[in-house]
Amino acid sequence: MSNPIGIYLHIPFCISKCPYCDFYSLPYCEQNAQQYVGALLHALDTAPGKGREVDSIYFGGGTPVLMGGALLEILQGVYRNFSVQPDCEVTLEANPAAMTLQTLRQLHGGGFNRISMGVQSASDRELQTLGRRHSFEQAVQSVQMAQQAGFENVSVDLMLGTPGQGRQSVEHFVSTFAQLGVQHISGYLLKIEPGTAFAKNQIELLCPDEDQSAQLYLDTVELMERHGFLQYEISNFALPGRESRHNLKYWRCQEYLGVGPAAHSFLDGRRFYFPRDLAGFVNASDPWEQVVQDGGGGDAQEQLMMRLRLREGIDLGWFARSFSLELEPMYKRAQFLQKHGLLELQKGRLFLTPQGFLLSNSVISDLLAEIF
Repeated sequence: MSNPIGIYLHIPFCISKCPYCDFYSLPYCEQNAQQYVGALLHALDTAPGKGREVDSIYFGGGTPVLMGGALLEILQGVYRNFSVQPDCEVTLEANPAAMTLQTLRQLHGGGFNRISMGVQSASDRELQTLGRRHSFEQAVQSVQMAQQAGFENVSVDLMLGTPGQGRQSVEHFVSTFAQLGVQHISGYLLKIEPGTAFAKNQIELLCPDEDQSAQLYLDTVELMERHGFLQYEISNFALPGRESRHNLKYWRCQEYLGVGPAAHSFLDGRRFYFPRDLAGFVNASDPWEQVVQDGGGGDAQEQLMMRLRLREGIDLGWFARSFSLELEPMYKRAQFLQKHGLLELQKGRLFLTPQGFLLSNSVISDLLAEIF
């Protein structure tokens, strides 16, 4: 019997594009949004994996909350075509500047039970630099609004390494939302992607240097744990039992189906994705003919790379058995890296430390080089 899958639905509309954002997004237009709902429903009606059990549904973007009640129509399309478990995690990404209590109540009443808010900073100056349309006070009010609407599982995003950011700003962010009863915080180091406004304006010249950003990250880990948020992935912290079920599927190489332009999937041992083309998706008679095949997935290299993003790491016995690997050379390298505080070996599991997470690409490459 196959395990439940996750479903990701990409809502590509935003009020405006943030200067650091590299995700596929377009200005919101009601006519385009209405057409897109129909296209998503058609894609769900003809989706591969139709009928599979589903235990996580994630509406990402873009700014999905801009679609308001239309999101419930899309959600019903998922329920109509898949076997959605009673305790399914149903997440909505939201922007503090684009929500009302009425909309949140409607969405919560219609089946959404988790909300993820793109707050990003506790400093209004930093928020302005990031091109955000809300103040920190508005973000706090939005979290309270979501709780008032019935959401008991609330996540907020924090961006690290932004121009002028220091420990005090991060501490204010974490302590404020801990006191509000938020269950999950994502803390991402700013990465300036080619083609973004930040890249064109050379904003990296104003950002903390590599050493300062690394220290800020380690300070953030310590602040999170002090307030009860346990690090379960490089960039994610949660109260016990409030980890993102959907995102864990990515890091554990479990199956998920992505629907919409730029959405990626891993299903039946293959990876594929939709092109970044809204018009092509909306106008296609069979949207699934558009997907680009992206090879297989879940092999030994990918398992090691993805699972070492998690604080739980990887069970080396399972890893060796599953892929018929001789791990002795990797053990020796791991022991060397352990002496330098980058990883730990405990009870047959290998996992990175917070210091190791900062150097995860090079640490994982070192380990892979010993067995492949």
